[in-house]
Parts: sequence; C-alpha cells; structure tokens
Amino acid sequence: MDATSQAGGATATAGGPVVGGQAGPADPLVPYLSADFPWYGLDEGWTGRRYLMQAGAGGPRPGTAPGGVDYGTLGHGEEPARQYEPRDMRRFAVVVTVARRDSRRSADNTGTLEATSASSAAWLAGSGLLAATWPGQLDRALRQDWLDQQSALAWDLADDLDGPGWSTLSLPVNGLPQPFRYRESEYGWVLAGEAPGVLLGAFGRGVSAYGAGFATVPDLGAYTRA
Repeated sequence: MDATSQAGGATATAGGPVVGGQAGPADPLVPYLSADFPWYGLDEGWTGRRYLMQAGAGGPRPGTAPGGVDYGTLGHGEEPARQYEPRDMRRFAVVVTVARRDSRRSADNTGTLEATSASSAAWLAGSGLLAATWPGQLDRALRQDWLDQQSALAWDLADDLDGPGWSTLSLPVNGLPQPFRYRESEYGWVLAGEAPGVLLGAFGRGVSAYGAGFATVPDLGAYTRA
C-alpha cells in the first residue's frame, strides 16, 4: 500500500527501497550512501535488530542529480506487517530522517515543492504507521476507504504540530535533550522534531517512545546484518 507525501513530494511505500518513485537498486545501501545528509537511528540503548527500510526522493534541486535522496527510514525490532494479519502484535520502532530542503521544483517540473519542515517528518512518520497497520475488524475491501480517511487525518495533524493533537516530549539526540511533538493512538505512536542537519520523525508500536534516544549512524552496515 503506497502513501504519497503531501509535505515533501516523496513517495513512501511499505516495501523495499524507493528512489524517485522507482524500485531501488539491487544493493539496498546504494540510495542511503548517496544521500547528502546524515542518517539517524535509535542510539546505543537499543540492542535489538536493525534493518534498512526505504529511501525516497522529491524533485530535482540545484547542485544535485535528479532524483536525489531526500528522506529515508531505518527499522528497529520486528519488521512491520506488509499484508493483513488479524492480530498483528509486532513490536517495532522506525526512525525517519528527512533532509532540510528549501522549496524546489517537482520531479515532473510542473510545480514547486514546499520546503521541508518538522511537519514533513510528521507526515512521513504518520503515513508509515498507517502503511504498517491492518485493522483486524475491517474487511479487506474497506481498507482503502479507511486508509484514505486516516491519511487525511494524519496530514491535518502533521500540518498543525502546535495543535491539541500533539504533546511535547523531550528525548536525547546524540546525547543532548531535544523537544519533539508526540501523539499516540490505538495503532501506535508518532513523533517529529529536529536534529543537527536534518528533520526527524519516528513511529512505532509495542516499543515505548518515552525510552527512545536518537543518534547519527556511523556505520550503516549495522542495518544490513540479520
């Protein structure tokens, strides 16, 4: 199930790496290594499994090749479900790193993409949680209606980070406390904020957000080992 970012022109898919809306290369590390910004994941307090998820692109921008990477996700714990599971009890936390970008032309050169912001990270995190959620009480045929409705709600919430739908949560980033906007629902939790050089989002279920800490990733190889 795809979810398209209204906050940055990126396409987030529940499957493997995506670059510019196309299937990624055979080596999943390639889009991550081509990024011009640092990647963030959970800090050393997380001792569980780590894995690559996806990297995505917005539109061309001055000084970079078309389709350059604008955001990506790193997973922790169990991989979120990719299809219907009546009682999905998977435990995971996914960190979304979003490059700081000024406004730029869209990939098809027909419009302008807004500058990225913490709302961009909140939207990508919210849509990521939706892509990983399969409500057991819904018939498969009704899932698209549910997804459309929840995606609209997620966008509205992401566009109003100072609104009543969010609370404030302070979490460490590279060891220093940083403010984040946080919300939770029956499906899981979402948070968004800033970090040196990037914007950060995260979503998860079964893993407490209150105990999370974030840090730059010195070696992406830690996310390629099973």
